Amino acid sequence: MKRLFLIDAYALIFRYYYAFMTRPMRNREGLNTSPVFGFVKFLRDILRREQPDCLGVAFDPKGGCFRREIFPEYKANRSATPEDIHAAVPYIKRLCEAMRIPVLEVAGYEADDVIGTLAHKAADDGFEVFMVTPDKDYGQLVTDRVKIYKQKGEGVEIVDREAIKEHYGFDDPILVRDVLALWGDASDNIPGVQGIGEKGAIKLVNQFGTVEQILEHTAELTPKQRANVEAGAEQLLLSKRLASIVLDVPIEFDAEALRVEQP
Repeated sequence: MKRLFLIDAYALIFRYYYAFMTRPMRNREGLNTSPVFGFVKFLRDILRREQPDCLGVAFDPKGGCFRREIFPEYKANRSATPEDIHAAVPYIKRLCEAMRIPVLEVAGYEADDVIGTLAHKAADDGFEVFMVTPDKDYGQLVTDRVKIYKQKGEGVEIVDREAIKEHYGFDDPILVRDVLALWGDASDNIPGVQGIGEKGAIKLVNQFGTVEQILEHTAELTPKQRANVEAGAEQLLLSKRLASIVLDVPIEFDAEALRVEQP
């Protein structure tokens, strides 16, 4: 089976920026080259170790995404992106192009959405897909052919359907988005239901199913849970929209364009 690797660019860029934060590498012009160095080293490592048939690198676009339009507070809790990262991104994109690795970016959609759309299109086309990211929200995209490829120390952790079931208890990974809606996602400033943490959210999803199904069975919740869920019902449904990775981004899966070539 052919294998496609899709990389969440900013997740890696931030990782290497902070990894060298106390002793950043700089060139003669003063540019912090740590994110560039780390990113390119990772690309070379993955090409050598995994020998993928196809590879693409997805970036978040300038100008935000549709989630900010429906919820202006989306990611508003984050501090401004460091200037060193802004300065490094154009170099990383040019290096990807020099290595003949396609840069994937669609206005109005985050890298998560681009990767989710391409991952499922590629899986339908017979590919095994690895989404290279540490982000937990990608768990909702996992299928028999779509997996998360996560760096773990010096090694790699593959998150597949079995890993999702082991952590969450349910069989269908799509329910991860319902857990996130109930629990909230502090990193993206997505509010959850007051008083419900990860364990509580997982328990409710295993017991009732989706957020919509939970709202239909609030009479079966504890009095405190019922009060909080019913009071936050509208926000809960909005949080699910925010936590859901879309699979209909206007981008085509072109295996030939993503085919790995020797740089």
